[in-house]
Amino acid sequence: MPRYDERTALIVTDVQNDFADPNGSLYVQGGDEVVDTVNAEIAAARAAGATVVYTQDWHPESTPHFEKDGGVWPVHCVGGTWGSEFHPRLDVVEDAEFVKKGTGGEDGYSAFSVRDPKSGETKSTELDDILARHGIGRVVVVGLATDYCVKETALDARRRDLATEVPAAAVAAVDVEPGDGDASLAEMRAAGAVVV
Repeated sequence: MPRYDERTALIVTDVQNDFADPNGSLYVQGGDEVVDTVNAEIAAARAAGATVVYTQDWHPESTPHFEKDGGVWPVHCVGGTWGSEFHPRLDVVEDAEFVKKGTGGEDGYSAFSVRDPKSGETKSTELDDILARHGIGRVVVVGLATDYCVKETALDARRRDLATEVPAAAVAAVDVEPGDGDASLAEMRAAGAVVV
């Protein structure tokens, strides 16, 4: 299990009903099975005084991110719906930090940034400010999905020279193409993240 301290942040990525519940519109195979492992990481982080940050996809009803509006994904995580809520077994702690991604209809793969699906323009989320405020130099990234939001968050963390760790037992992959999850873990390793 990763070691935590006051300069480490645990980033709990998109453990939401649409991804983590078998009835979700974009269920990640095994997404419900990682919830207990993620909870163990949350407990360890809190016991060590680390910062815990939860991210949520939080889309409007129509966005170029969705297949029905010209994008690639089924409708998912529309803000305020059951699908956008955290999985009911996820331990959500009150004194944590929270980042909502895609609120303006953007692609929100990384916890650090959102991207306009038409122009490609990127904007930062509040995560950089949160990590700076807490004096964070290292992050541990868990949640869903390995080959999208976990990967992009870990790669962005490495671009910011943050020490980055990804516990493989606390993530699950979409695997649109077989092996996408394993390839993503390899890409994170190549960028300097520690995959344990």
